Amino acid sequence: MADYYEALGVERTASEEEIKKAYRKMSRKYHPDLAGPQFEDKFKEVNNAYQVLSDPDKRRMYDSGVDPNNPNAGGYGAQGFDMGDVGDIFGQFFGGAFGGGSQGPVPRTQPGRDALAGMNIDLKTAVFGGTSHVTINTFVLCPQCGGSGSADNEAPKTCPDCRGTGTRQKVVRTMLGQMMTSAPCERCEGHGTLISNPCPSCMGHGRVRSQRDVGVNVPAGIADNSRLRLASQGEVGEGGGAAGDLYIDIRVKTDKQFTREGDDLHCWVQIPMSWAVLGHDFDIDTFDGEETISIPAGCQPEQTVVIKGLGVARMRHNDERGDLVAHINVLIPTKLDADQRTLIEQFAQSHDSDAQHVSQSSKPAAIGKKGFFSKLKSALG
Repeated sequence: MADYYEALGVERTASEEEIKKAYRKMSRKYHPDLAGPQFEDKFKEVNNAYQVLSDPDKRRMYDSGVDPNNPNAGGYGAQGFDMGDVGDIFGQFFGGAFGGGSQGPVPRTQPGRDALAGMNIDLKTAVFGGTSHVTINTFVLCPQCGGSGSADNEAPKTCPDCRGTGTRQKVVRTMLGQMMTSAPCERCEGHGTLISNPCPSCMGHGRVRSQRDVGVNVPAGIADNSRLRLASQGEVGEGGGAAGDLYIDIRVKTDKQFTREGDDLHCWVQIPMSWAVLGHDFDIDTFDGEETISIPAGCQPEQTVVIKGLGVARMRHNDERGDLVAHINVLIPTKLDADQRTLIEQFAQSHDSDAQHVSQSSKPAAIGKKGFFSKLKSALG
């Protein structure tokens, strides 16, 4: 029995959330549209593991030694006796009486698989939402035959070999003697019908692989590492069957001006010491255009100025937004001319005479407390 925990790379004690997170990671890693067609079997293994471990009942069966995908295998497999094998054997001997036979002709029209793609967006798009585009390589409806698979749009005809059943019976020699068994018809590949004049573009499959551009409506406030679902935008199925869904993994690119924390935007601005001492109004760039912020007199290093409502749109509440938080970095001059130095020294003499000792604490002083810059303002004022 396959090790589903190993397939997802999780411990047997993994929580539902850990299993879901591991599945998303592994599905991105091995999806044939991203990793290549050589990983199709691995992708199926990951999907099969998730289908079992994400279902509490199936997971309990699996943990007790029973494969939910083959319940008859439980209990006996470790002793070398598998009831599933018995069904396969008798199915081969007796043409389906024991579970191994045909279920009828295979439909020519099959639903398509889901597709997965990644898309990078800038922070501004995450803030306001918008339309972005991604190019995917997947199966699309054959433009030449419109999905019918026929070059002349003629309806499929009944296969003369299997007479529409999709299977052929034949006699085989076994240890019990000659037995009758059934297998998919080789001529019609189990469909029970034949396309007399297959479309040369799709070879009768009704679909072709192609690149196409997909417009994605990105919701305002979307977070990094989110996944969007676009219904019926995945690959078209065999015979022009209904398309699966397209899943888009969103990555938000690093912005040069702002960082995001929840629904708030943060930036760091550098101001001269005189602005911090005396206070000052100046403009900064935001995603909404230029905005004026007011530096209060006596502003301290790392003090923050908050502009309400200029942050990220709140998901499902797009009429509400977080805040823009500006962190103040005060630039201390490193080079002074003679006059500037004299002024600072005069201030130091008057200020240091009041300072008996250096204050030391395990916590930073409260912002707004009268300190160096407020006294400097008085001295220069």
